[in-house]
Amino acid sequence: MSTLLSVHSVGYDNAFGTLLHDISFAIKKGDRIGLIGHNGSGKSTLLKILSGELAASRGSVTASRASLLARVEQSLPDALYRCSLLEALLARLPPSQREAGRWRCEALLASLGFSAEQGAHTAGTLSGGQHTRLLLARALIMQPDLLLLDEPSNHLDLPTLLWLENFLNRWGGSVVLVSHDSRLLDSVTNGTLILRDKTLQFFRLPCTAARRTLAAQDEADAQRHQAEQKEIERIEKSARRMALWGRDYDNEGLARKAQQMEKRADWLKETQTRLTEGSRWRLQLQGETLEADRLLALSRLEVRPAADAPALFSLEQLQVKSGDRVAIVGRNGAGKSSLLQHLWRAWQAQEQGLFHPRLRIGYYDQSQRQLRDDETLTEALARFSTADDEQRKRALISAGFPYARHQQRVSVLSGGERSRLLFVGLTLGRYSLLLLDEPTNHLDMEGKEELEATLRGFSGAVLLVTHDRSLIEQSCNRFWLIDDRRLSEWHDLAAVYERLAGEQGVAAALTAGADVRPAAMPEDEESLLAALLSLEQKLQEDKARKPKHQKPALQAHWQAQIEALSARLNLS
Repeated sequence: MSTLLSVHSVGYDNAFGTLLHDISFAIKKGDRIGLIGHNGSGKSTLLKILSGELAASRGSVTASRASLLARVEQSLPDALYRCSLLEALLARLPPSQREAGRWRCEALLASLGFSAEQGAHTAGTLSGGQHTRLLLARALIMQPDLLLLDEPSNHLDLPTLLWLENFLNRWGGSVVLVSHDSRLLDSVTNGTLILRDKTLQFFRLPCTAARRTLAAQDEADAQRHQAEQKEIERIEKSARRMALWGRDYDNEGLARKAQQMEKRADWLKETQTRLTEGSRWRLQLQGETLEADRLLALSRLEVRPAADAPALFSLEQLQVKSGDRVAIVGRNGAGKSSLLQHLWRAWQAQEQGLFHPRLRIGYYDQSQRQLRDDETLTEALARFSTADDEQRKRALISAGFPYARHQQRVSVLSGGERSRLLFVGLTLGRYSLLLLDEPTNHLDMEGKEELEATLRGFSGAVLLVTHDRSLIEQSCNRFWLIDDRRLSEWHDLAAVYERLAGEQGVAAALTAGADVRPAAMPEDEESLLAALLSLEQKLQEDKARKPKHQKPALQAHWQAQIEALSARLNLS
């Protein structure tokens, strides 16, 4: 199996010290590797070093001359916001190939779900999920052998996430995927690199199995460390006793023996099994059970993003009681976050009829507007509970904010730190209803698992907006779907996934059983005509079916290819 990329003894230093130390591994053809680790451990930095965008402080990265790699960025570069989708793709090709490669770019955009009209739109008008598709297209147009993806599932809605999973499972090349989504990693990878304590460990296992193996290793290391520590303490105790006897009896032999034992103890300390630093933060949300038949009663409600805006969706009658953990799912823009914002504003305004009179609500706003930039970390926590200064100090320290930082302003925090601070505030309060709007956007895998566990044991009620399938399945017992401008309750989560996937899997269906890397397009007129006739026949056959059996998304894809071919042949 040929090697695509070799990494040897790579290290990287930043302004705060060593971030990566002595990292070595190789990626071979057919490898589909998940790269996981705590927030801030250096995953994105390592991807940039692999792609050549960032120089390592030490060591070397060697790519095979016969292979090509492409990195899919975490977010759309600012320079592309004013470019059309087609221009963004053509810019990745050498100038001499752009005219001939135009057809290939149009076909690739169509295969990733973009219509011919959208190809002329500027990238700045796209949604977050469409940005991810465009970034994928910019990588795929180069026909790479290895894709480097940096958290592509961040900020995607559930339908687009399902599409991404299908796409990666069909991708025929090798992959290095940075993600905190264990379900996605388990589905599309066959190996795992775990970045921890500044270095890497590799497992020829998908994510969940690799983490389970690492946990078993950690447990064995802890037991070995404990046994070694007992031996060190025994030798040190004996050395002290020998040294005391040597002084009391003026015996040089005993004194010499004590020195030898001290050296032996020092050597054991140097070679003692190292334990992982791990994560010190523990997320524990305290709930309050209200003995009532309902905490929240929704009746014939229309949800709008603003008072004068059209309704996003409506619902009939729904109730929520203590112990209910409701997942609210739907496509981006359906109104999921707007529903939570509506309820939060209504509770603050003390609207009658919606809420139990003794209800206390905690709200996690994904935009984090509850945190004021001009406040210190200690001041920011004051509005969440009546906890005193000492309790707030301990909570901040346990969440990884040392005392020296407590007087920092919120404005200097990173997105992940702001998220952690908001969760610290929620842990200090005792709420009977939690409104959580995309709480996993800045959580690492361990943080997500802690959130799952604490929600399972939460004694109040929860309304949760998330695209994280594991969090939904492990924490929730009710499911609300917003679709076709209506909110309805579903009892079969698999059916919800199927409904949301809908036509998102079209790109995968188009390439079922095939390598989805864009192949070289035919250039001679005879081949182009043959391709055009074949597509027209497929389109006519599908349109001849009964309407319920037709595939509108495939028809749109074929139509886009027909238009591109017609333009190529000067037939349009």
